[in-house]
Amino acid sequence: MSTTTSTDQVLRAHAEQAYADELAALAAVDDRPRPPQWKLSPWAVSTYLLGGTLKDGTAISAKYLGNRRLIEIAIASLATDRALLLLGVPGTAKSWVSEHLAAAISGNSTLVVQGTAGTPEEAIRYGWNYARLLAEGPSEAALVPGPVMRAMADGGLVRVEELTRIPADVQDSLITILSEKTLPIPELDTEVQARRGFNLIATANNRDKGVNDLSSALRRRFTTVVLPLPDSLDQEIEIVQTRVASLGASLELPADLAELSEIRRVVTVMRELRSGQTADGRTTIKSPSSTLSTAEAISVMTSGLSLATHFGEGRVGAEEVAAGLVGAVVKDPIQDTVIWQEYLETVVRNRPEWADLYRACRDLETAN
Repeated sequence: MSTTTSTDQVLRAHAEQAYADELAALAAVDDRPRPPQWKLSPWAVSTYLLGGTLKDGTAISAKYLGNRRLIEIAIASLATDRALLLLGVPGTAKSWVSEHLAAAISGNSTLVVQGTAGTPEEAIRYGWNYARLLAEGPSEAALVPGPVMRAMADGGLVRVEELTRIPADVQDSLITILSEKTLPIPELDTEVQARRGFNLIATANNRDKGVNDLSSALRRRFTTVVLPLPDSLDQEIEIVQTRVASLGASLELPADLAELSEIRRVVTVMRELRSGQTADGRTTIKSPSSTLSTAEAISVMTSGLSLATHFGEGRVGAEEVAAGLVGAVVKDPIQDTVIWQEYLETVVRNRPEWADLYRACRDLETAN
C-alpha cells in the first residue's frame, strides 16, 4: 500500500508541504548567515513565522500573530545548544509555532514525540524489533530509532508535545541527550552523538502544573518562552479570521465569512468569560471550567461555516454559531450550565445588537 499522498488530497498537510512556495521564496532571497544544517537564516525563519514582504515582492503570510520578540528569542535559542520550551495555556499556538519552526529550520516537522501519561522511555530513546532481537540478539539491525535519535543522527529538530504529561522518570531520559548531546545504547556498547544542527522543541500546558513537573536539572536545559493569549480583541479576531478562512478552504466550506460581526461576537464572549468581566469592565461574571482559548473560538466558527454551508443559506449568522458556543462553554453540565445561563441573562440579553444571538441560544435550550 502506498504511503505517499498528494497534498491536495490530505486533510491537513505538514507545514513544510502547505507552505512550500513561501519557504522556497525565502530560501531564494536569504543571503544571511545560517547556523549549521539550517535551511534558512534566523532572519528568514522569523519572517516565515511573522510574515512580511520580500524584496522581490513575494508576500509571506503570518503564521503567528503576537509578540515579535518572543519568536526572536525562541529562534535565537534554537541557534544555540539550548533546547526550547514553549509554555502557555491551551490554545496559545504552542504546537502550531513548534511545527512551523521545525518546518522552516529543518524542512521537516514530522519528528514528533507525543507526550501522554503512558509515554514510555522507548519513545524518547529507541525501541527494538523484537522478532529480530529474539532471533539475532541485540544488533543495529534490530534497533528501532525513535524521533529523537533520528533527529540527532540527521542534525535536525525534534518536537516533544505536552512534555509535562510524560512521567517524570521518562522526562529525565532527556537530560543526557540535552546536556551531553549523546544518546547511549548500552546494549550495543555504543552511542549516537548528535550532529550539528540538532535541537529539541518541547511544549507544555501551564495548566498542567503539578501533574509531572520538570525536574530542576531538566528545566535548566531549556530556554522557556511563554506564549500568551492575544493582547487585544482585534488581534484575536484577526487570528480567528485567518485560521478559519484557511480551514474553510481546506475543508471546501464556501460559506460567507466576509462580515466579521459573528467572529467579533464569538471572540468577545470567549474573552469575557475567561477574564471574568465584561469588555467595558462594568460587570463581573463567573468563568466556566473550560479554558475558552482562541482555539475554541476557531472551532466554533469552523462549525458555523459547516452548518451554513450544508444546512443554511451560505452565510454564518447567530443560529450557526450558537450551538458551537454552548458546546465550547458548557463542559461541566451542572456548573457550566448555570454560568452560561447567567451570562446569557445578565450580558447577552442586555445587548440589543445581540438579540438574535440570545434567541438562538435560548432556542437551543428549548429544543433540548
